Amino acid sequence: MTRGAAFVVGATGGLGGAICRRLSTEWDQLAIGYRSSLEKASAVAASLPNGACESLPVICDLSDRASIETGIRETVEQFGAIGTMIFASGVDIAQPFVSQISEEQWREVIEIELVGLTRIVSATLPYFRAQGFGNFVTVVSVANYCFPPGDALSSVPKAGMEALGRAIAKEEGRYGIRANMVAPGIIDAGLGAEFLTSLYSPQIWETQRKRIALQRFGSGEDIAEAVAFLASERARYITGQTLIVDGGFSL
Repeated sequence: MTRGAAFVVGATGGLGGAICRRLSTEWDQLAIGYRSSLEKASAVAASLPNGACESLPVICDLSDRASIETGIRETVEQFGAIGTMIFASGVDIAQPFVSQISEEQWREVIEIELVGLTRIVSATLPYFRAQGFGNFVTVVSVANYCFPPGDALSSVPKAGMEALGRAIAKEEGRYGIRANMVAPGIIDAGLGAEFLTSLYSPQIWETQRKRIALQRFGSGEDIAEAVAFLASERARYITGQTLIVDGGFSL
């Protein structure tokens, strides 16, 4: 049975790129999902270790079901199967309090993250069922376990994403399909890196760093390692779980 390819949604972001580079050391084929910039997807492909794996940039606009279906179909045509579907996409948002969030802001994040994930799942499941194997790994947030004020716009949709992952695990396990989540803490990659420079003061971030048991912010590689584990056969008896990767921030 072929393992198939690893497919990364949101591969052109800082965290998505780190995940691609880590997966390329274990998987023979990699689909690099991008929304609009083939140039960025090609740059991720170029950043992979030489000869690590065969890669394919594929369109994957989360707001467009047809785009998602095209990307998945092209991946299966190129590689024969998809072994793991990684969801590492997110919306660049501010940190408003609940009282300040408009309906339009809620709709934007829920449409791209939660509804986008449902589109990925519904388009991928028929392939996973037909081949008799496959798994989903979704990047969510530690905020659902240790809530920082101002993070509702990010964490509320991700709570739904976690619930969807558990539903997949419970209902689709009989078909050889797993689903797990990775919840990063404060990291210096992707949107996390932007937050560290654009939100709050250095003094506030230093206070947050001291709250972390390991006394440092996480890296994209830390999160990518957890994703790679859950996507692999090493985690073959793990499903419906959220792995919190936060250095002890939520303790």
